[in-house]
Amino acid sequence: MTKEQFEGEKNYRVSIIIAKAMLARKIINEKDYIKINTMLISKYKPVIGGL
Repeated sequence: MTKEQFEGEKNYRVSIIIAKAMLARKIINEKDYIKINTMLISKYKPVIGGL
């Protein structure tokens, strides 16, 4: 894994943890979470996290 791939993976995972917390607290709904996840995958291109 290159440094760039690692950074993308790290940034994706941190962002998705925040989104999951927001979902759990009902700040966002499931539809919003799916949209956020799709955008994060597109932005960070995680090697592992997007599977």
